[in-house]
Amino acid sequence: MKTKPTVKVHSAGSIAALSMFFYAGHAAATDEAGLAMQLSNPIAALISVPFQYNWDTGIGTADADRYWLNIQPVIPVSLSPDWNLISRTIVPLIDAEAPVAGGRDHSGVGDIVQSVFFSPNKPTADGWIWGVGPVLLLPTASNDALGSEKWGIGPTVVALKQVNGWTAGVLANHIWSFAGEDQRTDVNATFLQPFLTYTTQSLTTFTLNTESTYDWEGEQWTVPINMGVNQLVRIGGQPVSFALGYRTYVETPTGGPDWGLRFAVTLLFPR
Repeated sequence: MKTKPTVKVHSAGSIAALSMFFYAGHAAATDEAGLAMQLSNPIAALISVPFQYNWDTGIGTADADRYWLNIQPVIPVSLSPDWNLISRTIVPLIDAEAPVAGGRDHSGVGDIVQSVFFSPNKPTADGWIWGVGPVLLLPTASNDALGSEKWGIGPTVVALKQVNGWTAGVLANHIWSFAGEDQRTDVNATFLQPFLTYTTQSLTTFTLNTESTYDWEGEQWTVPINMGVNQLVRIGGQPVSFALGYRTYVETPTGGPDWGLRFAVTLLFPR
């Protein structure tokens, strides 16, 4: 007779422990899914360090290749309970074959592009996430063939919405040069990056975007269409995203590339 209450107590404890186990597992899965979704948000309140390796081919009459590694740290700073400041830096390391037979190859650092977004802490009532701020072009190229030799400045803006695994939005900026080498062409360029992504329950994200640039001085579009897939994993507790992508160019200046590939590794540091 005395064993029955004991059995009941143990059963209740087991059920409670089992419930907590499944709740913890669900919470962890939810956190991972949220982290994967933040990868699709260019201004997420999340420290990330992408290493994005690119390869383009079919450049010039020599059918040359171009390789470059973009190091793109994103660092958010809380300004107040309502506002964040997000710093996005692009540092390109370039290795470019000569586009013409007998020409010179060039390798080194390119011009750095620095963007700063001021963004509300919470989405709008309609679910929109947005940010606005300045963008700077810094003439840091180690070789004049790899950069503009111009200082530039302009506005940048991003707006996006995330619903049921989908992320849709656009990032844009415009840069005008205001100083630098007088003999070089002025910079007057618009960058447009509309993007669409879908993140699955297995933390796989499929991406489609274009990173288009219009050169107002040369009156010329460069329009690559990028398609890719990202996978979020943990390595020793560290969240890491691996990405693989393909791009085709639908519009380029004369002698522009035909197509290319992209591979990226992104280290994530959740708050």
